[in-house]
Amino acid sequence: MSNENLQKTPISKNIYDNDEFFKDEANMGVSFDLGVRKILVLDHAVHFYYVTGLCDSQYIIKIAESLVTINDHEKEPRKVKQIVENRLIHQQVKKLDNLEDCMVSVLSGLIVVMINGEDVGFEVDVRTYPGRSPEEPDTEKVVRGARDGYTENIIINTALTRRRIRDGRLRYEIMKVGKRSKLDVCLAYIDDIADPDLVKTVRKQLQSIDIDGLPMADKTIEEFLIKQGFNPFPLVRYTERPDVAAAHMFEGHVIIISDTSPSVIITPTTYFHHVQHIEEYRQSAGVGTFTRWVRFIAIFASIFLLPLWLMFALDSSLLNDNLKFIGPNSSSRIPMVVQIFLADIGIDFLRLASIHTPTSLSTAMGLIAAALIGQIAIDVGLFVPEVILYVSIAAIGSFATPSYELGVANKIARLTLLIAVALFKAPGFVIGTTLYVLYLVHIKSLNTPYLWPLLPFNPKAFLQVIIRTPVPGATVRPSIVNPRNRIRQKLKE
Repeated sequence: MSNENLQKTPISKNIYDNDEFFKDEANMGVSFDLGVRKILVLDHAVHFYYVTGLCDSQYIIKIAESLVTINDHEKEPRKVKQIVENRLIHQQVKKLDNLEDCMVSVLSGLIVVMINGEDVGFEVDVRTYPGRSPEEPDTEKVVRGARDGYTENIIINTALTRRRIRDGRLRYEIMKVGKRSKLDVCLAYIDDIADPDLVKTVRKQLQSIDIDGLPMADKTIEEFLIKQGFNPFPLVRYTERPDVAAAHMFEGHVIIISDTSPSVIITPTTYFHHVQHIEEYRQSAGVGTFTRWVRFIAIFASIFLLPLWLMFALDSSLLNDNLKFIGPNSSSRIPMVVQIFLADIGIDFLRLASIHTPTSLSTAMGLIAAALIGQIAIDVGLFVPEVILYVSIAAIGSFATPSYELGVANKIARLTLLIAVALFKAPGFVIGTTLYVLYLVHIKSLNTPYLWPLLPFNPKAFLQVIIRTPVPGATVRPSIVNPRNRIRQKLKE
């Protein structure tokens, strides 16, 4: 942590000196939302410091009422500190001894109560952050299952997770990250399951973040945590579903929950964590396995279908007579690889446009793209029909990828393979695919092999990747996270 936290200003017994601190350091009196409420209790000035909009006014009014009534019943000013402390009717009251912590608490939405003549402040948690209620995430919908999802409020998010893990060994370690933002970040894990070394590593990485602010919350934390650089493949998994986060914690993973973010970070993760979806576990084992295989085929198609088709289109001698239909049946003056790149990038245009287009106009935009641009581009000879077909299938495969980040990374891999095939044809495809696999092999997420359990090969774990096994048959936790307690359930005798 920063050395600036070592030098802190003690709370002055002269409460008006404390007012001056808030005026100098937090612009109290200039910023309209930062204020102070002053009352008199047993001839002692008592000040409430607060931020409008982050506090529940009803709680503050009740606390103020309980303190004002002290004047009607108590007669000993010497015990004002103990009396005030006992009248702070709230379940979370904490003593503070320095003004820096007081200021951070106030700016975080809590109130701080100070008494003239006392060198201690009382922090009371009356936060009520503006935000939405839990609702089903758009990117992780299920046919059957829970409809609640994380929100931008860290308190709600921890409660949603706690509701699913009612275990006293569930640990929530809260810390503030960012010298100016003071973002609340929670490290969550189950104490007797998670690997202590993993917890220590993640905690150390979070505490070592030295930056002024984290307005992008979880994404900035991820970049500090794993130092991904320009590697396009996701090294952590995001989820907005508390049931998914709880399931990973039961396996031994560590969860990072950040305030202002509706998604949590799951660490560590492999490639195969990003290709599984909660829907597979909301259906029977057979249906879940079928769904998983269809998804694997879609992901494979999103990477290799276009390069394979281009390879056969450029060198028809690779096909026997029964497969000659795979190549283009019409010609165009534009090279095939250029057509593919134009069509593929055009789909990205549509994807980006759909993000910025109001819902009421998205249908019209889709009709324009499909009926006008696509068909007319074929009619004028810009594209051959086969290009549109295979580009569309590859795009659908990307959309079928559960992880948005992995879908984009696979698209980059696909475009790279297309360039290799355009330059070197069949040898380019073989070499490009080999380099793609080798690149994935060398990636590690928090010292976790990215292609585990395929490489290094673990037969039992890989079988659970291929087949959605019934829950009663999953007796041990995955070994990749080194859980302290590997047994999930005992077999019935």
